[in-house]
Amino acid sequence: MSFFEENCPEMDRYLENHTSAEPDILKRLRKETFQKTTQPHMISGYLQGRFLALLSKMLQPKNILEIGTFTGYATLCLAEGLSKEGKITTLDINEELAYLPRKYFNESEFADQIDFQLKDAKVFLEETEEIFDFVFIDADKENYVEYFNLIKPKIKSGAVILFDNVLWYGKVLEEHPKQKSTQIIKELNDMVSKEENFENVILPLRDGLHLIRKK
Repeated sequence: MSFFEENCPEMDRYLENHTSAEPDILKRLRKETFQKTTQPHMISGYLQGRFLALLSKMLQPKNILEIGTFTGYATLCLAEGLSKEGKITTLDINEELAYLPRKYFNESEFADQIDFQLKDAKVFLEETEEIFDFVFIDADKENYVEYFNLIKPKIKSGAVILFDNVLWYGKVLEEHPKQKSTQIIKELNDMVSKEENFENVILPLRDGLHLIRKK
């Protein structure tokens, strides 16, 4: 649940009621996530999921990278916009939970386009020679700045990067935050806004999405 949802649940319901319906497979995945995980709030959820799907459909990317799979909800949303020959590589390190995204990936129409890897994202980015045109990061916040620096040479002009949770429950407004994750998110937001080779906007959707485009 986001900072904004906690403060205005009526608005959240209004937005959901006026947003395109999620596919049935996502409804079932969302339900099972709440039934079987200890932190179900980590799921992208209805509104953000529809935003990810719509943005992906607009971009029609050929090569998506997702850092932070969790139960695979966002992965399936992003896959909706893949080009016919496209693929999405999604990375996570939670072996215990891996059965859940695998179950829904295999069941989905995008099964052949999803490459789910249990691998540290920093290691992957240091080793891969792939170039991505859409990157979604929703993982350990303390590595956000490092992820951005590693991703920059792995994307082409016109590519889009999305960082989730960049408002961090409103904690980014703290002038001198003590929490390291808050410090790193503030550093990322400051860094991106000063990058000459990128254009950006922070969207107050759920807990904040930093939408970045390489010029």
